[in-house]
Amino acid sequence: MLKSLIVKIPLLTLLLVACSRHPSLPTDFQRIDEFAQIFPDYVGVTVPPNIAPLNFLAIDADDVVAEFKYNNLKLNYGGKDNKVQIDEKEWHELLAQAKGKSLAVTVYAKKQGKWLAYKPFPIHVAEEDVDPYVSFRQLPPTFVGYGELSIRQRNLTNFEEKTIYNNRQVSHGLEGQCINCHSYQNYGTDNMMFHMRMQNPGTMIVYQGQLIFVNLKDETMISAAAYNSWHPHLPIIAFSTDHTMQSFHTRDITKVEVMESASDLIIYDVEHNRVTTVLNDSTELELFPSWSPDGKWLYYCSAHYEYRGKYEDTTDLLEDFRKLQYNLYRLSFDERTMTFGEPELIYDAASKNRSAVQPRASKDGRYLLFAEGPCGLFHIWHTSADVQILDLQTSQLVDAAALNSPLPESYPSFSSSDRWILLESRRDDGNYTRTYIAYFDKQGKVHKPFLVPMEDPEYFRLLLRSWSRPEFMKEPVRITPRQFAEKALTTPIQVSK
Repeated sequence: MLKSLIVKIPLLTLLLVACSRHPSLPTDFQRIDEFAQIFPDYVGVTVPPNIAPLNFLAIDADDVVAEFKYNNLKLNYGGKDNKVQIDEKEWHELLAQAKGKSLAVTVYAKKQGKWLAYKPFPIHVAEEDVDPYVSFRQLPPTFVGYGELSIRQRNLTNFEEKTIYNNRQVSHGLEGQCINCHSYQNYGTDNMMFHMRMQNPGTMIVYQGQLIFVNLKDETMISAAAYNSWHPHLPIIAFSTDHTMQSFHTRDITKVEVMESASDLIIYDVEHNRVTTVLNDSTELELFPSWSPDGKWLYYCSAHYEYRGKYEDTTDLLEDFRKLQYNLYRLSFDERTMTFGEPELIYDAASKNRSAVQPRASKDGRYLLFAEGPCGLFHIWHTSADVQILDLQTSQLVDAAALNSPLPESYPSFSSSDRWILLESRRDDGNYTRTYIAYFDKQGKVHKPFLVPMEDPEYFRLLLRSWSRPEFMKEPVRITPRQFAEKALTTPIQVSK
């Protein structure tokens, strides 16, 4: 008798759990011939088959139930306030069946005591997976403060999120520590890096899984190394070295203008701890080096500027900041001789009264992503900034309107398969930077971006932090935050020429 009782109780519990997880659809409702207003906006998006559940909330609803349908398979979620939160295992099983096809999602929202059934919307499921991880810098609204900064990593296939490094681990007092420019070689984390500024300054490099802490500044360089790009298979990193300055607007909608008063390009040899100069023309402001995935080209941007008076006269720059418009260039690279060719102009943005920065080439060598704004280099502050795609075969821009919004988009990059585009955007509220992913199909067509899904769909509405400078990764960072912090308290090795 006791044995029989023990068996029945878990079965009953399972039935209760199943009922609460899959609420019944309302039977008395009014049909509405329009899509429901939901956040995040997942209406009509194309997603990878390995993405985490697209949880969402129905705006201004008191209760909600959503039906997800593919062929004869139907799953209902919701029934808890205005949020739809999907079982992770069932979601991945559903996407596996719908791979290359589409789901139909019908939202039933209860408003002012009345149920409304909205027009079903599709969620398209691509054939190609996305790289399973993304890393980003999380920071509060700030211009010059370093009180709270962290580099974090998120598993895109579920909701696991961890800290890579937090500046509070070693900073103290009012000055704080700035951390920035995290990057990886060929989407892996055995070879990666990020910078530390202010307190405990230096460049944290992981090479073949081992930690190196380097002072990447010598007497011939403008400053410590800054914006960077790993060669896809050689132990070298391309950097810009530059003097950065800010000016703040009192009447313009753009809050701040970031400028470089001088900048050059260098190469750092990780194995030999040595830097060599690539470009150092005093009339060119070279920035954002970026290797092509085959390692044969180094893309970068440059703005031509000649000082009227003394070199690096910041008064000149403050008056002329709208004239700082960057074009896109590239240098051929010979791995045998470790030498570069002559600069080749590939996109003349200045002739269009625009400025192009942050180039990223596709693995197949066909396309180049970049951010374009009215002037300067930090387009996340420019409301008219967009992400653009250049077809390198035709030298024409691809229609990238689906990627963009009336608010700033910036810092785009390709996934390792070329099929997914990662970007940062302020489209949600104009103040906080969020991370979006968009499908880029084999025909060169861009699809509607979607916000990185969260377990609580209200997360990004409540988070008073930005997700900045996102990067795709094939694997998580294995060095622990404590290991980084302990290394940061040591004396960095000095780079040599």
